[in-house]
Amino acid sequence: MPKMKTHKGAAKRFRKTGTGKLKRARAFTSHLFANKSTKAKRKLRKAKIVTSGDFKRIRTLLTYKKK
Repeated sequence: MPKMKTHKGAAKRFRKTGTGKLKRARAFTSHLFANKSTKAKRKLRKAKIVTSGDFKRIRTLLTYKKK
């Protein structure tokens, strides 16, 4: 059976942490900032950890990703 390929779209969007969890960027950060509060914009800057249900799905896409 051939090797699995890393899903390049997913590889660009997720990073592994030191403990093996996955970090992701937040949505809603590209435009329309006049409608968002300062607090909301500040929270959007921070990365978020992928939830456990999504982690199982994304893990298969990132078979050989190291960082």
